[in-house]
Amino acid sequence: MVDSQKTTISRRSLVSAVSAIGAAGALGIESGGARAADTNSSGSYKVTRGYADGPFGQVHYQDVSPPDPQGLPLVLLHQAPMTLRQFDSVLEPLANRGIRSISIDTPGFGQSAPPDFVPTVEDYATAVPAVLDHLGLDKVDLLGHHTGAMICTAVALQFPERINNLVINGPFPMTDEERAGFLSRNKTSEQDFVHEHDGSHVQSSFMGRYKMYGEGVDPKLITRYTAEKFIGLGPFWYGHHAAFQYNHNEALPKVKHRTLLLTNTGDQIYENAKWANKMRPDLDFIVLQGGGVDVVDQMPEEWSDAVVGFLRG
Repeated sequence: MVDSQKTTISRRSLVSAVSAIGAAGALGIESGGARAADTNSSGSYKVTRGYADGPFGQVHYQDVSPPDPQGLPLVLLHQAPMTLRQFDSVLEPLANRGIRSISIDTPGFGQSAPPDFVPTVEDYATAVPAVLDHLGLDKVDLLGHHTGAMICTAVALQFPERINNLVINGPFPMTDEERAGFLSRNKTSEQDFVHEHDGSHVQSSFMGRYKMYGEGVDPKLITRYTAEKFIGLGPFWYGHHAAFQYNHNEALPKVKHRTLLLTNTGDQIYENAKWANKMRPDLDFIVLQGGGVDVVDQMPEEWSDAVVGFLRG
């Protein structure tokens, strides 16, 4: 829950709301509404983008629907510091499998308005029901990747009646030592980040993501990742800070939904995922071979097969 002090509208919130409305106008979107749907070149799905009124301002979403959707919609929550575009590569594979997908920009990332305080994972979770209410959806399947995995866990615990199946892509229980290390690196590399006058901070950010990707790296893709880091309406360090503060060790045992723990062997938190499997051997567990933190782009068909196979299992 968000306390009353946190929900007080500040000058920054009003500025963010005005910015969001301005962006909506540029896209042909009315405040709180959605523009006419686009159809992709192959005609296999339609895309509608819009804004829902959320707890911290407007929440930007993308609704992708195949001609004949099957089952409940699947809501997608991205990792930090990225945007809903993390799922670009799987929009068509999911649609081809009959899945309506709804991806959301986490508050402060992409085109979603930011909280006017340093948020927790539990705070981020409150934005999801706002989008569901806006779209008239009582219940959905929910998937989150990395930071998004923490958020989707919190959604399942705070709003259990809104979730059917849960996919935690990158479960993240950790030791106290690991947590301290991640928070320390968040402070030095993100909170204390310096925007250099010569723009070298953009190149260093690019190279950091380039090296993280692994084999077969596409510089065009890394350029997009780098841009996503900086375009949000809130500080980009908020996402990782919230994720590293979140205690998945305590949250995972409380999950009661039918759940898939999804990981891949090249993920930097693969060992944490194996620990999560030992904690909850009753939950489904799928390991994709290879990939990295950008597995959605690296293995879109295999990833989609795993997700949809679980949803329909």
